[in-house]
Amino acid sequence: MTERGIKLKLSTKGRYGLKAMYQLALLSDKNTPLPVKTVAEIIGVSELYLEQIFSVLKKNGLIKSVRGAQGGYFLAKYSYEITVGDVLRSLEGPFAPSSCVLEDSDSACLNAEDCVTKIVWERMKTSIDQCMDSITLQDMLDKNI
Repeated sequence: MTERGIKLKLSTKGRYGLKAMYQLALLSDKNTPLPVKTVAEIIGVSELYLEQIFSVLKKNGLIKSVRGAQGGYFLAKYSYEITVGDVLRSLEGPFAPSSCVLEDSDSACLNAEDCVTKIVWERMKTSIDQCMDSITLQDMLDKNI
């Protein structure tokens, strides 16, 4: 269950987005971008849905595109510079077990000063963030996870 849109479970957008980023890291380079059709076929999703995912990733500076017959997508940074956290937060937003531990949360808790569970939520959020930020696309390519 989620609280006010707080993510504890990945949506298909996050799962397919990470798979697509892995394929871009694996198969493309700046000289030969990967067509969306190719990536969509590999990960088993429609081109239209993948275009929506790529639009968000491009807006957030994780991928770039080339137009035209030989066009497609490629990583905007090196694979060792892009973390799982970068990709998932770009597509899903922040991950936290409770809105009270989000930095820009506007849900003020009346018991925040004395709340024992807030400490638990903070530790959970920290662990999730550390895990996602410790794995790069290059780690995935190297199977060094």
